[in-house]
Amino acid sequence: MNIIDPQARIADLLGLLTILQNSYEGKTDLYKLEKDMEVDLDDLMPIVYTANYLGFVTVGGGDIIITDKGIEFLNANIRKRKELLRDSLRKTEPFITAMELKTFSLNDLKEALEKKGIYIYASPEGIYDLQMTITEWGVYSGLISRDEDDLYKVNYDKS
Repeated sequence: MNIIDPQARIADLLGLLTILQNSYEGKTDLYKLEKDMEVDLDDLMPIVYTANYLGFVTVGGGDIIITDKGIEFLNANIRKRKELLRDSLRKTEPFITAMELKTFSLNDLKEALEKKGIYIYASPEGIYDLQMTITEWGVYSGLISRDEDDLYKVNYDKS
């Protein structure tokens, strides 16, 4: 199941894609990337998995490769980036469940995810992680909006 890692951020995605494209001509060994970036593999993998689930990279045999979609995202203007991101988020959790709920509170979404067997947000900081994921990815992309009553709503009018 494709789930956006709560530790992954959009800035990390941009950084990963930029480094892959500019420093490694689109492909490198994950361990080389980890060493060159001077980052722990545990800190690198959340964005690697997220980028993979979104279709911006592929991972296999120890290598990470930027996809055509990843290159398009990297070279796009902000409007196109949001569109590409929005389209990709529709195929990942927690956004699949959010779209099923249409309007929701964070607790509603957390409960619906747990009914599906998704427990990544079940920890004591789970609601905060869910809020960060929905805001960082969903609100930024325009897929989700938040109203004055702290309810979230899926924006279907976005292309």
